[in-house]
Amino acid sequence: MTRNGDLVRRTAAVLCATAALTGLAAAPPERPGPVVYVANLHSDTVSVVDPRTGGVVDDVPVGDGPDSVAVSPDGARLYVTDSAADTVSVIDTRTRTVVETIGVGREPSRVTVSPDNERIYVANVAGDTVSVISAATATVTDTIAVGDAPLGLAVTPDGRTLYVANAGSDSVSVIRTDDGTVTGAVPVGAGPTALALAPDCRHLYVSNLTSDDVSVVDLREGTETARVPVGDQPAGIGVRPDGRRVYVADIGSDTVSVISTRSHTVTDTIAVGDGPNGLAIASDGSHVHVSNFDADTLTVIDTETSTPTATIPVGNGPTGVATQTAPPTPSGPAGV
Repeated sequence: MTRNGDLVRRTAAVLCATAALTGLAAAPPERPGPVVYVANLHSDTVSVVDPRTGGVVDDVPVGDGPDSVAVSPDGARLYVTDSAADTVSVIDTRTRTVVETIGVGREPSRVTVSPDNERIYVANVAGDTVSVISAATATVTDTIAVGDAPLGLAVTPDGRTLYVANAGSDSVSVIRTDDGTVTGAVPVGAGPTALALAPDCRHLYVSNLTSDDVSVVDLREGTETARVPVGDQPAGIGVRPDGRRVYVADIGSDTVSVISTRSHTVTDTIAVGDGPNGLAIASDGSHVHVSNFDADTLTVIDTETSTPTATIPVGNGPTGVATQTAPPTPSGPAGV
């Protein structure tokens, strides 16, 4: 795997399994329900988890070093950054197979999709760039220079603005998506790795891996207005759909910090598995899903009680996590 030493490898993997090979994958449910996708950095697979049963229903082989996953708005595609192959694998969520492999920049880490389903944005941590992919043609249409070691990505609901966390520059780049112009950079904490937009788009939350805190950026003012101390090495981050709480995976503390968006203070700390890094919140806000990089597991947290309800074995070195309400019904053999 092409990583810039153990620290950068860890940062890119955590910052923001062989069922398919043995033919033992369970058949998908007749009525498709919500699923959770987990990128397994060391298994070169994506685990497909059924949160209703608490089990892995498929493992999809992808490129070398899968780091991050993002579901298209229509639910038809899953995009996976292959960090050691400098590619993005495109998975058909109905057949659970890779249908395209797209070359991007050096060491792609994070990925997100525009709300109109037309563009895919990829942060290339070793290239200091963001690749823009056309969903229609599956080709790179633009490459945007940003700060040092870009990781986390967030795009506004109107699709007009893209935010990029630059772990090496301690800043967040602001990009106008219509022409790919970088319009500014907001200074934040040390080692920003993941981003989460508030539902009302008033604030952007930034997990700072090195300074052990979360920056709160007022998007109207374009400045950091608060800094919230959390656990050691905060990485994955997400906001509940109601906008009341922010959840942060603390790699070094083996915890998830819960932040009140009203007081900007930590109101709860939840113990999870070893090395929590990726984090995704269910669309209804009922559960948080956290990948534990050193435990090879996925922890499911009930947001009402702030307690873990399940620990699910996945692939080796789980990193990025994405949730999907109800994908298209798979057809044909699963995992081939």
